[in-house]
Amino acid sequence: MITRDGKQYFIVDGHIHIWDGSEANCKNDWGRGWTQCFFDYHNGLSPEEEKWPKSRFEKIEKENVIKDVLEDGGVDVAIFQPTVLTEFYHSGFRRAKEGVELEAENPGRLICNTAFDPRHGDKGLEDLERECSERKIQGVKLYTAEWQGDSRGYSLADAASYRYLEKAEELGIKNIHVHKGPTVWPLDRDSFDVHDVDHVATDFPNLNFVVEHIGLPRLEDFCWIATQESNVYAGMAVAMPFIHSRPRYFAQMIGELEYWLGPDKILFGSDYAIWTPRWLIEKFLDFQIPEDMQGEYGTLSDEQKAKVLGLNAARLYDIPVPAGVVGSEMAGASA
Repeated sequence: MITRDGKQYFIVDGHIHIWDGSEANCKNDWGRGWTQCFFDYHNGLSPEEEKWPKSRFEKIEKENVIKDVLEDGGVDVAIFQPTVLTEFYHSGFRRAKEGVELEAENPGRLICNTAFDPRHGDKGLEDLERECSERKIQGVKLYTAEWQGDSRGYSLADAASYRYLEKAEELGIKNIHVHKGPTVWPLDRDSFDVHDVDHVATDFPNLNFVVEHIGLPRLEDFCWIATQESNVYAGMAVAMPFIHSRPRYFAQMIGELEYWLGPDKILFGSDYAIWTPRWLIEKFLDFQIPEDMQGEYGTLSDEQKAKVLGLNAARLYDIPVPAGVVGSEMAGASA
């Protein structure tokens, strides 16, 4: 819980990772380049006092997650969004086993989503069914630009994707997080285009599609899609750090999202461990749309900030909201 001006805010970090991008796990130069690209984002957009050495950054241990996110980070509940990348890393980039262990060891505090790739065919569907039989899964994270063999990406509108989305709905998985944002070397920018979200959101009205990284650099395209599709949400991971490095650009982004989507469809994400959550949360609580931009975008209220920082994600993931926090009355808080 984080307190500002005597008010408490319930924090749900909707986008964290536990990864192994170390040299020992890199299968090739693509893996080395991926780790370096993430580290460059960390160095380029973090305040000086929040920067880590690469040795600390490239492999995240279980105890780091607890300390950085739940203890020092001020986060009440955090959601793992796995990134697989078996073409680049021997055991994949995500530390799947450790993520599941952390969820079990910290009930109610950590939620471990899974991933699927429709190019895996029947075997992938069987694996998804098996995993859902072993533990409750509420969400998946998809990388439409991920490489598999000779394939350098897929579309959510593909027939194979529809098989997986139908299976996800059948299994009770309701939150589909899709990376639709800045490319990470060596993946291809066009494979992250947002247009296929429009297609599947219409055809799967019972699923929630969280567009991670708000479609950057295609924010305008994303906003036009999300304003007509009631089940499309904005995941703020990667957009949040601009609050430090380019605050007016951040004001434009959050202003556009509030204008087009409204306050109920925007979700905070730190993208840990590229960034740690506390400084992002605190800067957002202190942030206000610049006065000369307020004629177009208005201002951000405490209630709007509370929705972004936790209440919206709590609604999607059925997370109880404690009484007494900002916006708890709107969220149907528990005693």
